Amino acid sequence: MSPEQHFRALERMYRAAPINAFYQPEIEVSEAQARIRIAVSPAHFHAAGAVHGSVYFKMLDDAAYFAANSLVEDRFVLTSSFTTYLTRPINGGHIEATGEVVHRSRSQFIAEAVARNDAGQVIARGNGIFVRGPTELQQAMGYAEPVTSET
Repeated sequence: MSPEQHFRALERMYRAAPINAFYQPEIEVSEAQARIRIAVSPAHFHAAGAVHGSVYFKMLDDAAYFAANSLVEDRFVLTSSFTTYLTRPINGGHIEATGEVVHRSRSQFIAEAVARNDAGQVIARGNGIFVRGPTELQQAMGYAEPVTSET
């Protein structure tokens, strides 16, 4: 499998995850980088009318995660730890998170992510450690080429 095929397979895997039916994200994966974008909805709000911190975390973790998994072609990576810094509230528009691997070793990847609003303002930052997991990517939902049948 070429790197481009691997990146597209990771994007399929992300879209196939049941949790993403709620968020309806867009994703782009490239070598050591990923970009994720969602439209903000009132369904994402806490009681004070702004996006809940869990949405920031998901966006940042997902962007960093897929940046890391772009460098691993055989295994589903796992988030070992992740730190999130919320810097600005948001209650409309879009959230776009970009992730990038900043260090890698034999056993782990360190990736950073930044989330921005439509005006390009930083609304959150995060960094995490990712490790190779026991699950083969071919077994992960959506990773393998979808089977189509001609009728």
